[in-house]
Amino acid sequence: MSLDALNPNAAIIGRDDINDLEAILSITNTDVDAVISTVQDNAPAIFTWDYEKGARPKLNRLYEKAKNSMWNGETDLPWDTEVDQEQVIMASAQGNIGPGSGMDLSGTPMEKWNEADWLKFGVENQNWMLSQFMHGEQGALVCTAKIVETVPWIDAKYYASTQVMDEARHVEVFAKYLDTKLSGHYPINAHLKMLLDDIVQDSRWDMTYLGMQIMVEGLALAAFGFMHQMTSEPLLKQLLRYVMSDEARHVAFGVLSLQDYYQELDSKELRERQEFAFEAAVRMRDRLLTQEVWERMGVSPKIAVPLVMQAPERAMFQAMLFSKIVPNCKKLGLLDAADGWLRTKFQELGVIQFEDWADTGEEYEMFALAEGEVQSQQPA
Repeated sequence: MSLDALNPNAAIIGRDDINDLEAILSITNTDVDAVISTVQDNAPAIFTWDYEKGARPKLNRLYEKAKNSMWNGETDLPWDTEVDQEQVIMASAQGNIGPGSGMDLSGTPMEKWNEADWLKFGVENQNWMLSQFMHGEQGALVCTAKIVETVPWIDAKYYASTQVMDEARHVEVFAKYLDTKLSGHYPINAHLKMLLDDIVQDSRWDMTYLGMQIMVEGLALAAFGFMHQMTSEPLLKQLLRYVMSDEARHVAFGVLSLQDYYQELDSKELRERQEFAFEAAVRMRDRLLTQEVWERMGVSPKIAVPLVMQAPERAMFQAMLFSKIVPNCKKLGLLDAADGWLRTKFQELGVIQFEDWADTGEEYEMFALAEGEVQSQQPA
């Protein structure tokens, strides 16, 4: 029996135990000052001479909706809104880690933290979270450009081209919000970077879809929804509302493109997709531990992270971020293919309970912006 068969987790994610905190925290960004990162893109560019528009009606409808749903990040958001970041943190649940959260801080550096220390943590946490959103959106920008090159259908190329514009807009608005309204950037989290590199490096066009459209964008859609509910800051709330309307279409694009294609794959090919989805899920979960924030606060993540994991609401919050991913994987037939391998893995991750929730291919129109919802802020 091969080593991979004995230790399937180790072969996919580099460790046997998916909850091994020491192994998770050992992965860090060692090049935080780099401005450029080069990743080898191994995929062939595909031309198609079949220009029949609408051969895939659902993708065509998505394309038409995308063309009519564009908004301008520079002029359609109220950038003149004053943002007091500390007041925003105090008014939201974002900084709700600490006294009263169920964490036993005895004997730790946080035991002596005062209100100002916890407020600073909340500020840093928000800076970190928005920074990772921004980095993830650039990953989506690059991957969707790759989809335009590699997908063999004209309807998919048309739609993917609109998503490239969407993603550029998302990077733009998150960067502007960080630069003008918040108080600092963070480099990309190492776990997120590993996942983006894997997606870009894979030569198979459908893996780009699976990694980005289903996994990364699916988690982002859920995360944006949480932040949209929690924040009381009107500019960020409106920004997230606009971004979510785009993201739901992006995830639906992945579901609609892969659903029929995956029915054609054999069990070995499906198992490869299941393993890729599992790896992506673990990488995204691992990045949520905010180890860079603790380091900036002068606390060892090895001390802080196990305590954070004890907070009663933490497990629920972490699991809910997969509420879009699991039903979409089920819609694609990935949960129960290959003897239900991915179902078992999602059970290990504690997220299988979302399998019967609505998939994004069915619910994306719920997120659409209503007529007149985008209000231009151009000066008179």
